[in-house]
Amino acid sequence: MTRPPGDPGVPHTDPSRLLLRGRLLEVTTLGWNVIGIVVLAMAAVAAGSVALAGFGLDSLIEIGASTVVLWELADSRPDRQRTGLRLIGASFALLAVYLTAQSVWALATHHIAGHSAAGVVWTAATAMVMLALAYGKHRTGTALANPVLITEARVTVVDAALAVAVLVGLVLNAGLGWWWADPSAGLILVGYATREADQLLRPGWWSQT
Repeated sequence: MTRPPGDPGVPHTDPSRLLLRGRLLEVTTLGWNVIGIVVLAMAAVAAGSVALAGFGLDSLIEIGASTVVLWELADSRPDRQRTGLRLIGASFALLAVYLTAQSVWALATHHIAGHSAAGVVWTAATAMVMLALAYGKHRTGTALANPVLITEARVTVVDAALAVAVLVGLVLNAGLGWWWADPSAGLILVGYATREADQLLRPGWWSQT
């Protein structure tokens, strides 16, 4: 397969191998987030942390987005790509709603969570894993010229950014008592998720790209 024009960093690779790589990246994302839901639920209950409980919900959204990509890669056609992009746009919209609700609630109620060593370790690991997966998805999607995989890579980037926000909130709360750090960071991410959702769900957007 030739490199896409203007992208010298993407190597020549057989399309079947690229598809396999894309599927493996999404299966890895699915597996990590399934385990994450269990870990985060236990940590959230132990610490009484709304941020960790909310991050578990974000893991569900990421699972949904990865499932969409696996479905699209099974038989990549223009109509399936359009549907896949809209479904991922819906994932961004759900993420924006979740971030807004969680952050506003935490700020309004002055919610202060307890310390969670498990939460700190898991969110730190998730941030690194999701960034690595997002990089792999973007490169593979670019080599395949597959907009669904490329777009889902941005969902994974948001997942990594949210993990960092939760991690910073947990550390600042434990070290300095800055309970508001995590919900404030969450509100910043709302703008990015909303922009992505608006672009992907806008009528006629896909056909113009």
